Amino acid sequence: MISLAHAQAAAPATPGLTDFLPLIIIFILFWFMLIRPQMKRAKEQKKMLSELAKGDEIVTASGQVGKVAKIGEQYVALEIAEGVITHVQKQSVQTLLPKGTIKSL
Repeated sequence: MISLAHAQAAAPATPGLTDFLPLIIIFILFWFMLIRPQMKRAKEQKKMLSELAKGDEIVTASGQVGKVAKIGEQYVALEIAEGVITHVQKQSVQTLLPKGTIKSL
């Protein structure tokens, strides 16, 4: 008697640019707030390590302050007191101090 009415199936939504816009914005924010500054710091650190010379005053990552006595490819001889030399990895050099800083400590 009465035929059943069925709704027509909806067409599947095609993903557009507006669906990915939040992800794109988040990636751009991460790039400018996290990734780019970190790359810049790493580049500056690498440049500082390549320009390291005998007699420079440095601070290591562990907090040791001293004067560079000898530089190798992987290690730096660090004079922390008169006649006291320690060897630290080159990568642990964190900061290059201005000349005369150790005398003022």
